[in-house]
Amino acid sequence: MSEKNTRVAVISQDKCKPKKCRQECKRVCPVNKTGKLVVDVWPTSKTALIAEDLCIGCGMCVKKCPFGAITIINLPTSLTREITHRYGANSFKLHRLPMPRPGQVLGLVGANGTGKSTALKILRSNLKPNLGNYTDPPDWDDIIKFFRGSELQNYFTKVLEEDLRTVLKMQYVDKLSRVITGKVGTLLKAKADKGNAKEVVQMLDLRSVLTREVSQLSGGELQRFAIGMVCVNDADVYMFDEPSSYLDVKQRLNAARMIRSLLEATKYVVVVEHDLSVLDYLSDFVCILYGRPSVYGVVTMPYSVRDGINIFLAGKIPTENMRFRDEELTFRLVEKAEEDMLIERHRDYEYPAMTKTMGDFKLHVDAGSFSDSQIVVLLGENGTGKTTLIRMLAGKLKADEGDNVEVPHLSVSYKPQKIAPKFEGTVRMLLLREIRGAFHHPQFQTDVVKPMRIDDIIDQEVKQLSGGELQRVALVLALGKDADLYLIDEPSAYLDSDQRIITSKVIKRFILHAKKTAFVVEHDFIMATYLADKVIVMEGNPSVDAKANAPQSLLSGMNKFLKSLDITFRRDPHNFRPRINKMESVKDREQKADGNYFFLEE
Repeated sequence: MSEKNTRVAVISQDKCKPKKCRQECKRVCPVNKTGKLVVDVWPTSKTALIAEDLCIGCGMCVKKCPFGAITIINLPTSLTREITHRYGANSFKLHRLPMPRPGQVLGLVGANGTGKSTALKILRSNLKPNLGNYTDPPDWDDIIKFFRGSELQNYFTKVLEEDLRTVLKMQYVDKLSRVITGKVGTLLKAKADKGNAKEVVQMLDLRSVLTREVSQLSGGELQRFAIGMVCVNDADVYMFDEPSSYLDVKQRLNAARMIRSLLEATKYVVVVEHDLSVLDYLSDFVCILYGRPSVYGVVTMPYSVRDGINIFLAGKIPTENMRFRDEELTFRLVEKAEEDMLIERHRDYEYPAMTKTMGDFKLHVDAGSFSDSQIVVLLGENGTGKTTLIRMLAGKLKADEGDNVEVPHLSVSYKPQKIAPKFEGTVRMLLLREIRGAFHHPQFQTDVVKPMRIDDIIDQEVKQLSGGELQRVALVLALGKDADLYLIDEPSAYLDSDQRIITSKVIKRFILHAKKTAFVVEHDFIMATYLADKVIVMEGNPSVDAKANAPQSLLSGMNKFLKSLDITFRRDPHNFRPRINKMESVKDREQKADGNYFFLEE
């Protein structure tokens, strides 16, 4: 006998506009026509209301709503007994909570909008869980009784009785300069009560920015500063929300080592991370969050790191017999390489050796070539001239006088690292103004617009979009412009793990169909290896003197890059995803001895 289902009905506060429609949801509901009031709209209410216990789940209101504001989903009744928090009637609800353990790092992975931030707020005691009873919230005795028998009972008891001190590294670090002013060194010194300030400054490479104002920091510098501000605190619970954004591969590993150095027998560390290779390296165990974004989220039991990430990529929770993704995600690059051999290339471009001096920074470029239907990934530390190189190849920057070089004159479409929305209007208005022709083209809709789920946010104001939504819009805008060369700077920033893989596939498919060339700056190692046809390795001293090597194959390029970082990658035998070897582990020493820092296939 199948398990009985219960319904969750969620109405988007942003999309529901009962004064601008004919209230079709109320008119078409078959239960309403029998005299029972399931869907109602009061004259004073800002949104419609749906009685979930009376709803039969026919979906008529979902289909007829002109603004797409209603979502109705069937959930197993067993989940109803495990509601941790609900914000209100017809709003998001979270089932279960992650379970932190003292002396270990808990990693959280899942799609944006499935409750990771809500879970962190509850674990920080910034939000009191109401167990689904938003009209008459329970007191703490009832909440602790609800979690009786689990590790959360001990955790919440400590929160209440011992007054655990929690610190959080915020997600959107580019907003930090709006709330914090002053010099980096002064601010770190004011917060430092753990006695590890020198170690933090050295590990996170903050020495060069100690005398700089926060408002003058770049994205990567802001991220390292934000991590440092948390690490110098003597707290009981450390929380990091996406600590790898804007950081290059070397900085990500240093940040991971810094976070792990905080572990003590009585300390809790919780990390939300979408870069799966960093999450793998950083965590001791993992909780997956799945569900429907902005509708409901479910937290799984804790898994070992390898099993947890593999379950997330497989899209099926075996212990619950629950599938939350239609297809399994794998990273088998041999098949991709075989397909790549079949691609017909029409145009080859060559560029000569050249140099470029910009103030105190000097870039040396080796001669190389690239062709259409090809993606070249630039690997290197921040400040080694990746963006400068692309602008030179596109003819936007001239080489130093005396070089007397000719580069291909190509039109360029650029997706910058930082996205600051200034457009007054909706996403639809922006896309129609900037890329009207491409936006109306069926192939572009199929290859780019629909996979990037732009329809979900098409009528939202651009200035009200979240970081991930802005990233998706910026990518569509960049790919929608007619150009020979597409420069895409950090397409993974603020995207969740699912969206990163989808974005990789979108960029790959578009470049092949359009027969164009893309240069991608990407620090998410899984995304970089999936995208790359060729690799340019940037070497040297950041912001001082750097060298751009000629484009080379993925295998030789990755080996060269990883050797410079002194780290090795193995591949998971199940889904072939790259995994970082622990420093000085048996596998790490073996691969270094053989000179195999990276594998196309195990």
